[in-house]
Amino acid sequence: MTRLFAGTQFDRAPRCEVCDMLEEDCKCPPPPAPEPFRIAPEKQTAQLAVEKRKKGKMVTVIRGLAPLGNDLPALLTKLKNSCGAGGCLQEEEIEIQGKHLDRVRSELQKIGYKVKG
Repeated sequence: MTRLFAGTQFDRAPRCEVCDMLEEDCKCPPPPAPEPFRIAPEKQTAQLAVEKRKKGKMVTVIRGLAPLGNDLPALLTKLKNSCGAGGCLQEEEIEIQGKHLDRVRSELQKIGYKVKG
């Protein structure tokens, strides 16, 4: 039987780059995933504000944190747990339901962020 790429570089079965065995026989562990890019909290300033929403609901808003340099969903979860309130992620803003300015400020400062507001 003649193969499509017989006699070319594509005819060879793929081999492991570490142990040079065939990939199906290789027992090497998979390479670790690269760490995502993170900006140190000390180099960022979070801007806090309390805003009034529809029907008179108050919301604590955190702005100024870049979504690419931070894990905003994890930070949102941490802030919601410390405040005992709900919240959501709106584009580049974190919103916590209620007036929790002092709690959010102290929690962000514990992590290492500079805080305004």
